[in-house]
Amino acid sequence: MKKPFVTKEQVEEIVKTYPTPFYVYDEKAIRENARKLKKAFSWNKGFREYFAVKATPNPYILKILKEEGCGVDCSSLTELMLSEAVGFTGSDIMFSSNVTPAEEYKKAAELGAYINLDDYTHIEFLEDNAGIPETICCRYNPGGVFSLGTDIMDNPGDAKYGLTKEQMTEAYRKLIKKGARHFGIHAFLASNTVNNDYYPTLAGILFELAVHLKNETGADISFINLSGGVGIPYTPDKEPNDIMFIGEGVRKAYEDILVPAGLGDVAIFTELGRYMLGPYGGLVTKAIHEKHIYKEYIGVDACAANLMRPAMYGAYHHITVLGKEDEVCDHKYDVTGSLCENNDKFAIDRMLPKIDMGDYLFIHDAGAHGFAMGYNYNGRLRSAELLLKEGGDVELIRRAEKPQDYFATFDFSDILKDMKY
Repeated sequence: MKKPFVTKEQVEEIVKTYPTPFYVYDEKAIRENARKLKKAFSWNKGFREYFAVKATPNPYILKILKEEGCGVDCSSLTELMLSEAVGFTGSDIMFSSNVTPAEEYKKAAELGAYINLDDYTHIEFLEDNAGIPETICCRYNPGGVFSLGTDIMDNPGDAKYGLTKEQMTEAYRKLIKKGARHFGIHAFLASNTVNNDYYPTLAGILFELAVHLKNETGADISFINLSGGVGIPYTPDKEPNDIMFIGEGVRKAYEDILVPAGLGDVAIFTELGRYMLGPYGGLVTKAIHEKHIYKEYIGVDACAANLMRPAMYGAYHHITVLGKEDEVCDHKYDVTGSLCENNDKFAIDRMLPKIDMGDYLFIHDAGAHGFAMGYNYNGRLRSAELLLKEGGDVELIRRAEKPQDYFATFDFSDILKDMKY
């Protein structure tokens, strides 16, 4: 079973200052996980993790990861600006976007970031708007179906991202003519895999591509970015990925493919978000209503506007009723929020202990793509984010939204501007 990293007693103390709902992140576990990833790839002298800012765009979280030696992966202007504010610059930043506006390429170039091109046509677009840097990366899409053994992992042929193998070759040739001197390769073939073979298999594909591109174009391959895709076990019956085993699998492919081809100095990058933060953040919410009709419902003070993954695509998030961890799960509930949408449910037909009004629920594995995907439908406001410090103290790292924030972009009347709540 999954165990929360906060207790009922801790939450009861926290809510004296910060009412529910709120996100809370475990600093100690975040740091330990970053160090373990670095250790798993320590065999590669150029290794670096570029944390996917989109997963948890909070400067306090980014600062922790910066202190642990991570860079950042950005995909928009605001993510670049946020990263710059934390102190990331130059090779600290990987800019991977698609359908990219000119101003975003300009900002990435201004910061000296690694720019990862998503399409062959972007070469001319980048040159016209920001110039061609000496070091540049291209995103690869092999097409078809990506599988591990008999298990289909994803369908790159239907994905909008990346260049074909032929386009990669022509892109490198064209970029060399335009002044590029050093190259990176990037690919993302599957999302949230709980399979230790994903990265080693992907690495083999990209390493073979690197050898091909070197032989065909003479390009200097500086780094290969395995991107994200290493996931977490949302359900308690699954085992987490073994990052040490994964790192060793990538090392073997590196030595089998790259080293004999004279590419033994290529740096390996990762671009993880969910793996880095997912298990180390939770949404804490309070039971405020119960309903007994055709089903048993528990209404909580959070809603899909706080965590939309279950409503968006039926994602499972484990729930612990704090203080009742050892009680029998003999009650079947739908756990719901307050939105005017029937999919606003954190759990459907979930077996849980008897829930009483005022109980606190800990929704697990919300540290990545949780708060970041929040929205304001029904005028619901985003919650606070808190950091559980290594010493046990709690720090506010993002205040909860107020009605004034919701109304801030209106220029309608002084009533809204001056409204206090």
